[in-house]
Amino acid sequence: MADMFKTWRKATRLAQKRRPISAALALQDLFKPAASARVRKRSKPQPGPQETRPNPGSFITAKHKSRYGVIAYRLYTPVGSSRRRMPLLVMLHGCTQTAEDFATGTRMNQLADELGVLVLYPEQSQKANFARCWNWHTPENQSAGAGEAGMIASLTRHVIGLCNANPARIYIAGISAGGAAAAIIGAAYPRLYVAIGVHSGVAVGDIQTLRSALTAMQGKGGARPTGKLPRQLPTIVFHGDQDKVVHPSNAGGFLHNLERAAMGPLTLRTVTGMSDGGRAFTRRVFQGRAGSALLEEWIVHGSGHGWSGGSPLGSHTDPAGPDASREMLRFFLARRRGV
Repeated sequence: MADMFKTWRKATRLAQKRRPISAALALQDLFKPAASARVRKRSKPQPGPQETRPNPGSFITAKHKSRYGVIAYRLYTPVGSSRRRMPLLVMLHGCTQTAEDFATGTRMNQLADELGVLVLYPEQSQKANFARCWNWHTPENQSAGAGEAGMIASLTRHVIGLCNANPARIYIAGISAGGAAAAIIGAAYPRLYVAIGVHSGVAVGDIQTLRSALTAMQGKGGARPTGKLPRQLPTIVFHGDQDKVVHPSNAGGFLHNLERAAMGPLTLRTVTGMSDGGRAFTRRVFQGRAGSALLEEWIVHGSGHGWSGGSPLGSHTDPAGPDASREMLRFFLARRRGV
């Protein structure tokens, strides 16, 4: 208060000496402390809400924001001890599906309880694609550090940190557009994902437009890369031989890419069988020099465009087929990244 009185007297004397500008500048000092206090108050950072690890048996809904955009997701944490460092499976739904619908149709959450796996379901926004398809066919979504590939990789890393997941056991799978996206994202981030699962999808190829994507889906070729490819991640593929949406010939694209990658001679083992629901299937396993399976291909005879062995409560499923969810988890959990 004393300082304010002194400043006022100084301004008054300057005014009496006919120095109005100096008097005005002196009066400004009266307001500086209050203004500075207001600035400091506005600039003080406010603590944001801290996310906590979801409880065992929970199926949460949340959103993740990164420099690539905002993405909604569902995350299932299996029952059991919250201290475990569990594997994480990222599941990408198909067109017209939601994360919840995909979880219901694949029954992946039930298997997660049995096997101890975190399951993450990113959900495509209708603003990004009216039919909720992943935009796998456009160049901006096909490489690391950009678009939907970057967004899903960022979300994956977020969940690894949130749930203390095992970074050596991270997998990605999907169906249809989600299957094609899983193949692309896995290839773009080989140091993040350990293995890939593709159901009724298209292999990574020279596709950069919607027209070329539709051509590939119709089985008319033109999608397969021609040059040497980098090392391929272990991949498991399911496809119905009566699929009218994504032609069954697309299953062969994964073997084409594996051969293009020149990872050494392959040994083929073929098994035929019948599912409990009455679907015949042919399973081909391509093994590398070390004897490990680099590619496992399941062709389900008589099946269309649906998740094999899935629940009728979800969309785009074929309950009569062999259990694709269980087989994918078997394939994934046998693999971890080496130190």
